[in-house]
Amino acid sequence: MNAYVYGYGPEGKERLIVVDLGVTFPDMDTTPGVDLIMADLAWLEENVDRIDAIFITHAHEDHIGALPHWWPRLRKPVYARKFTARIGTMKLEEAGHPSDTVTVVEPRPQVIEAGPFKVQFVPLSHSIPESSALLIDSPAGRVVHTGDFKLDGNPIVGEPFDPLLWHEIAHEAGGVKVLVCDSTNVFSPNPGRSEATLAEPLRDFIAAQKGMVVATTFASNIARLKTLAEAGRAAGRSVCLLGRAMKKMVAAAEETGVLTGMPGTVSPEEALEIPRENLLLLVTGSQGERRAATAQLSRGKYLGLELKSGDSFLFSSRVIPGNERPVIRIINNFSEMGVDVFDDTSGLYHVSGHANRPDLEAVHDLLRPKILIPMHGEHRHLRKHAKIARAKGIAAEVATNGTMLDLSGEAPRVVEYIEAGRTYLDGSVLIGSMDGVVRDRIRMALNGQVLITVIIDEDDQPLGEPWVEMVGLPTRGRTGMDLTKQIEEELADFLERASEKIIASDEKLDEAMRRISRQVTMEEIGKKPEVVVVVSRLMAE
Repeated sequence: MNAYVYGYGPEGKERLIVVDLGVTFPDMDTTPGVDLIMADLAWLEENVDRIDAIFITHAHEDHIGALPHWWPRLRKPVYARKFTARIGTMKLEEAGHPSDTVTVVEPRPQVIEAGPFKVQFVPLSHSIPESSALLIDSPAGRVVHTGDFKLDGNPIVGEPFDPLLWHEIAHEAGGVKVLVCDSTNVFSPNPGRSEATLAEPLRDFIAAQKGMVVATTFASNIARLKTLAEAGRAAGRSVCLLGRAMKKMVAAAEETGVLTGMPGTVSPEEALEIPRENLLLLVTGSQGERRAATAQLSRGKYLGLELKSGDSFLFSSRVIPGNERPVIRIINNFSEMGVDVFDDTSGLYHVSGHANRPDLEAVHDLLRPKILIPMHGEHRHLRKHAKIARAKGIAAEVATNGTMLDLSGEAPRVVEYIEAGRTYLDGSVLIGSMDGVVRDRIRMALNGQVLITVIIDEDDQPLGEPWVEMVGLPTRGRTGMDLTKQIEEELADFLERASEKIIASDEKLDEAMRRISRQVTMEEIGKKPEVVVVVSRLMAE
């Protein structure tokens, strides 16, 4: 859910720029039925007249995924590099927004002026093409906002990390005042490895397999897809891409010129005619996503293709914390089919797209910032990164969601906390996380639901008996009697005894009938369901 705001100017009247508009993904335990989760930008909406521009560092969903959902409310110029702009434009077009919303920016030395800010995109290596840091210059000094990055001199696709360029940046314009820096791998003690180191192990792995080979990785990891495809072709295999997101990413990379020399691929229909031992499938779903190609293959066929005993499946990726259960479920499904599953336990088939601790410290030493603000990590990552910086004599501050920092002095100073909740995309509608919609959905899932309907005539007398419908509850309880009939009988008995004052009040009827139905279900099945009471009153003409 990356969304950062920089401001400069008189207090309360600062001109603002926004850096990234990302999403995170829901889970069935805490956000059932939700499609996407993004930051609550209510504060930005309140101050929309002060925003001069939106900058997107790269095309990963946690940095660009909220753009089509929030841009209509902000309606400010959007700047991104070529590949990122293509992905952003595709998202905006799918949502029905103008295709010319995103302006393509060339890397440094091009400068974008946005209010008091002068912004440059500086190439960095990451696990997606054209990831860029932002140089944000203002009268108060220079901020380097790294975005996501690693130190890779040969990333296969995209630009390498250029230490000479960064040395130049560190020694101009009075140096770097503030480094706002990726903290994802701060606990990894060894220097990061290059994407190029995977080529030989992947080539050897695919060449050694006898049956069909299927490999999954992040759909946006264009360099990995190219390496896998080249390894497949070297082993004499035809390559087939499966999954809408992967095909879109490869197409965008080729259209914008960031991907060249990608081995040709075959369609799923053509793959069906190719002998299994001559086929490599590259598929989406490395995180166990239920509707992605990997999960569908683990449940049977996908576009007519299926895995069989003797085939091999490779996870050329790491499991993001929180996704372990669906991934393990898929692995077990493949195991039942007789498919051999391989992952990165050996460290041969995946490298991270983020800088490890020695790499982060190298960047500290290269840029020599006066202030460091850790970003992109859990609280423990941010805290550790801040400790490392302070040990080097760099002032640092852990800024949790909603923290407003004054960076104009010698050390960062917390000046305000902004309400920073979450917004859910639920179907096609944006709702607040505290609106109660998802809470009620969870309650219904956990406790079931009872719907009670009662009709009251013109004389405020019950017309017939109430009737009950249940969802998500057992039909019989402790006594073995039909639970629906038990509730209806108790409610009918209550209506016979109820006073005119209660019968005349929808509120009192609702309260009493809820209480009775919950008492019955608690005694019979040990649950207190969600209860909906519908009172229909007939009116005299």
